[in-house]
Amino acid sequence: MAGFRSLARQVRDVRCDLALRRYSLRKCLERFAPYGHRATWDHLCARHSIEPEDRAPDPARLVAALEELEKARAVWLAYEESFADRRKREKHDGLRRPATIDDWHRRTWGGNGVARCERPAAHPSAPLDEVLRRLISALETEPGAGCPVCGGKHIVWRQDLANEPWFGPVCTGCGIVVPQPVLTSEAVAAAKRAGRKELASVA
Repeated sequence: MAGFRSLARQVRDVRCDLALRRYSLRKCLERFAPYGHRATWDHLCARHSIEPEDRAPDPARLVAALEELEKARAVWLAYEESFADRRKREKHDGLRRPATIDDWHRRTWGGNGVARCERPAAHPSAPLDEVLRRLISALETEPGAGCPVCGGKHIVWRQDLANEPWFGPVCTGCGIVVPQPVLTSEAVAAAKRAGRKELASVA
Protein backbone atom coordinates (compact mmCIF):
# COMPACT_ATOMS: atom_id res chain seq x y z
CA MET A 1 0.00 0.00 0.00
CA ALA A 2 1.43 3.37 -1.04
CA GLY A 3 2.40 5.80 1.69
CA PHE A 4 1.65 9.51 1.90
CA ARG A 5 4.89 10.64 0.27
CA SER A 6 4.67 8.27 -2.70
CA LEU A 7 1.05 9.35 -3.27
CA ALA A 8 2.15 12.99 -3.08
CA ARG A 9 4.73 12.29 -5.80
CA GLN A 10 1.97 10.93 -8.02
CA VAL A 11 -0.10 14.09 -7.47
CA ARG A 12 2.87 16.13 -8.75
CA ASP A 13 3.81 13.77 -11.60
CA VAL A 14 2.95 15.55 -14.85
CA ARG A 15 3.25 12.22 -16.72
CA CYS A 16 0.15 10.90 -14.92
CA ASP A 17 -3.30 11.73 -16.20
CA LEU A 18 -5.33 14.15 -14.15
CA ALA A 19 -7.80 11.52 -12.97
CA LEU A 20 -4.95 9.53 -11.38
CA ARG A 21 -3.42 12.65 -9.84
CA ARG A 22 -6.78 13.57 -8.32
CA TYR A 23 -7.26 9.98 -7.10
CA SER A 24 -3.79 10.08 -5.47
CA LEU A 25 -4.71 13.26 -3.60
CA ARG A 26 -7.87 11.58 -2.31
CA LYS A 27 -5.76 8.60 -1.24
CA CYS A 28 -3.46 10.98 0.68
CA LEU A 29 -6.49 11.72 2.86
CA GLU A 30 -6.59 8.08 3.91
CA ARG A 31 -3.17 8.69 5.49
CA PHE A 32 -3.75 12.18 6.89
CA ALA A 33 -7.10 13.96 7.18
CA PRO A 34 -7.36 16.36 10.14
CA TYR A 35 -11.12 16.95 9.72
CA GLY A 36 -11.88 13.37 8.65
CA HIS A 37 -11.73 12.25 5.01
CA ARG A 38 -14.86 13.87 3.58
CA ALA A 39 -14.60 17.16 5.51
CA THR A 40 -10.89 17.56 4.68
CA TRP A 41 -11.62 16.95 0.98
CA ASP A 42 -14.45 19.50 1.10
CA HIS A 43 -12.10 21.99 2.78
CA LEU A 44 -9.33 21.53 0.18
CA CYS A 45 -11.80 21.81 -2.70
CA ALA A 46 -13.32 25.00 -1.28
CA ARG A 47 -9.95 26.67 -0.59
CA HIS A 48 -8.42 25.77 -3.96
CA SER A 49 -11.47 26.14 -6.22
CA ILE A 50 -11.68 22.47 -7.16
CA GLU A 51 -15.06 21.02 -8.04
CA PRO A 52 -15.40 18.02 -5.68
CA GLU A 53 -16.62 15.70 -8.46
CA ASP A 54 -14.35 17.02 -11.23
CA ARG A 55 -12.26 14.06 -12.48
CA ALA A 56 -9.79 16.28 -14.35
CA PRO A 57 -9.23 19.42 -12.25
CA ASP A 58 -6.62 22.09 -12.89
CA PRO A 59 -3.28 20.44 -11.96
CA ALA A 60 -1.96 23.64 -10.36
CA ARG A 61 -4.94 23.62 -8.00
CA LEU A 62 -4.36 19.96 -7.16
CA VAL A 63 -0.75 20.70 -6.26
CA ALA A 64 -1.74 23.75 -4.19
CA ALA A 65 -4.21 21.60 -2.24
CA LEU A 66 -1.50 18.98 -1.71
CA GLU A 67 0.93 21.63 -0.47
CA GLU A 68 -1.60 22.82 2.11
CA LEU A 69 -2.08 19.24 3.27
CA GLU A 70 1.70 18.67 3.46
CA LYS A 71 2.22 21.80 5.58
CA ALA A 72 -0.42 20.64 8.03
CA ARG A 73 1.04 17.13 8.12
CA ALA A 74 4.50 18.54 8.94
CA VAL A 75 3.00 20.49 11.86
CA TRP A 76 1.24 17.40 13.18
CA LEU A 77 4.22 15.05 12.76
CA ALA A 78 6.42 17.49 14.72
CA TYR A 79 3.81 17.52 17.50
CA GLU A 80 3.60 13.72 17.53
CA GLU A 81 7.38 13.48 17.80
CA SER A 82 7.45 15.85 20.79
CA PHE A 83 4.50 13.99 22.33
CA ALA A 84 6.31 10.64 21.99
CA ASP A 85 9.47 12.12 23.55
CA ARG A 86 7.45 13.43 26.48
CA ARG A 87 5.80 10.05 27.11
CA LYS A 88 9.20 8.33 27.06
CA ARG A 89 10.49 10.77 29.67
CA GLU A 90 7.39 10.29 31.80
CA LYS A 91 7.67 6.50 31.65
CA HIS A 92 11.35 6.74 32.53
CA ASP A 93 10.36 8.83 35.57
CA GLY A 94 7.79 6.22 36.62
CA LEU A 95 4.64 7.93 35.33
CA ARG A 96 2.98 4.98 33.60
CA ARG A 97 -0.67 5.98 33.74
CA PRO A 98 -1.59 8.14 30.72
CA ALA A 99 -3.39 11.45 31.23
CA THR A 100 -6.74 12.38 29.67
CA ILE A 101 -4.99 14.08 26.78
CA ASP A 102 -3.06 10.87 26.05
CA ASP A 103 -6.31 8.94 25.67
CA TRP A 104 -7.53 11.54 23.16
CA HIS A 105 -4.19 11.44 21.35
CA ARG A 106 -4.31 7.64 21.01
CA ARG A 107 -7.48 7.96 18.90
CA THR A 108 -5.92 10.57 16.59
CA TRP A 109 -2.45 9.03 16.08
CA GLY A 110 -1.33 9.67 12.52
CA GLY A 111 -3.45 12.79 12.21
CA ASN A 112 -6.79 11.36 11.18
CA GLY A 113 -9.65 13.23 12.78
CA VAL A 114 -7.42 15.49 14.89
CA ALA A 115 -10.01 18.23 14.53
CA ARG A 116 -12.79 15.99 13.25
CA CYS A 117 -15.80 17.74 11.76
CA GLU A 118 -19.11 16.01 12.34
CA ARG A 119 -20.61 17.40 9.12
CA PRO A 120 -18.34 17.35 6.04
CA ALA A 121 -19.54 20.75 4.82
CA ALA A 122 -19.03 22.44 8.22
CA HIS A 123 -15.33 22.97 8.89
CA PRO A 124 -12.90 25.82 9.67
CA SER A 125 -12.02 28.10 6.78
CA ALA A 126 -8.43 28.86 7.86
CA PRO A 127 -5.50 26.93 6.33
CA LEU A 128 -5.07 23.46 7.83
CA ASP A 129 -1.63 24.14 9.29
CA GLU A 130 -2.93 27.24 11.08
CA VAL A 131 -5.85 25.27 12.53
CA LEU A 132 -3.51 22.56 13.79
CA ARG A 133 -1.15 25.10 15.37
CA ARG A 134 -4.09 26.61 17.28
CA LEU A 135 -5.19 23.17 18.41
CA ILE A 136 -1.70 22.12 19.49
CA SER A 137 -1.25 25.38 21.38
CA ALA A 138 -4.48 24.64 23.27
CA LEU A 139 -3.34 21.07 24.01
CA GLU A 140 -0.11 22.39 25.50
CA THR A 141 -1.68 25.05 27.74
CA GLU A 142 -4.31 25.18 30.46
CA PRO A 143 -7.91 24.26 29.47
CA GLY A 144 -10.10 27.11 28.31
CA ALA A 145 -13.75 28.03 27.94
CA GLY A 146 -14.00 28.23 24.15
CA CYS A 147 -13.15 26.47 20.92
CA PRO A 148 -9.37 26.36 20.45
CA VAL A 149 -9.72 26.80 16.68
CA CYS A 150 -12.20 29.65 16.19
CA GLY A 151 -12.51 30.98 19.75
CA GLY A 152 -16.29 30.48 19.70
CA LYS A 153 -18.08 29.95 22.99
CA HIS A 154 -21.16 28.12 21.70
CA ILE A 155 -20.23 24.48 22.18
CA VAL A 156 -22.88 21.79 22.30
CA TRP A 157 -22.56 18.24 23.61
CA ARG A 158 -23.60 15.63 21.04
CA GLN A 159 -24.50 12.04 21.89
CA ASP A 160 -24.65 10.75 18.30
CA LEU A 161 -21.28 11.41 16.68
CA ALA A 162 -20.47 9.31 13.64
CA ASN A 163 -16.96 8.39 14.82
CA GLU A 164 -15.17 7.49 18.05
CA PRO A 165 -15.54 8.75 20.77
CA TRP A 166 -19.23 8.71 19.60
CA PHE A 167 -20.12 11.62 21.91
CA GLY A 168 -18.51 14.91 22.85
CA PRO A 169 -18.48 18.71 22.56
CA VAL A 170 -19.01 20.20 19.09
CA CYS A 171 -18.30 23.84 18.21
CA THR A 172 -21.27 25.31 16.37
CA GLY A 173 -19.02 28.04 14.96
CA CYS A 174 -16.42 26.05 13.01
CA GLY A 175 -17.89 22.55 13.27
CA ILE A 176 -15.03 20.65 14.94
CA VAL A 177 -15.47 18.07 17.66
CA VAL A 178 -13.53 19.86 20.42
CA PRO A 179 -11.03 17.65 22.30
CA GLN A 180 -12.32 17.48 25.86
CA PRO A 181 -8.86 18.00 27.43
CA VAL A 182 -8.71 21.57 26.04
CA LEU A 183 -11.95 22.58 27.83
CA THR A 184 -12.45 23.40 31.47
CA SER A 185 -14.88 21.24 33.45
CA GLU A 186 -17.23 24.24 33.52
CA ALA A 187 -17.13 24.53 29.71
CA VAL A 188 -17.87 20.81 29.34
CA ALA A 189 -20.79 21.11 31.79
CA ALA A 190 -22.14 24.12 29.83
CA ALA A 191 -21.89 22.15 26.57
CA LYS A 192 -23.86 19.29 28.13
CA ARG A 193 -26.57 21.69 29.29
CA ALA A 194 -26.75 23.19 25.79
CA GLY A 195 -27.05 19.70 24.34
CA ARG A 196 -29.94 18.84 26.67
CA LYS A 197 -31.72 22.08 25.72
CA GLU A 198 -31.40 21.25 22.01
CA LEU A 199 -32.79 17.75 22.60
CA ALA A 200 -35.68 19.18 24.61
CA SER A 201 -36.54 21.70 21.88
CA VAL A 202 -36.60 18.94 19.24
CA ALA A 203 -38.77 16.59 21.36
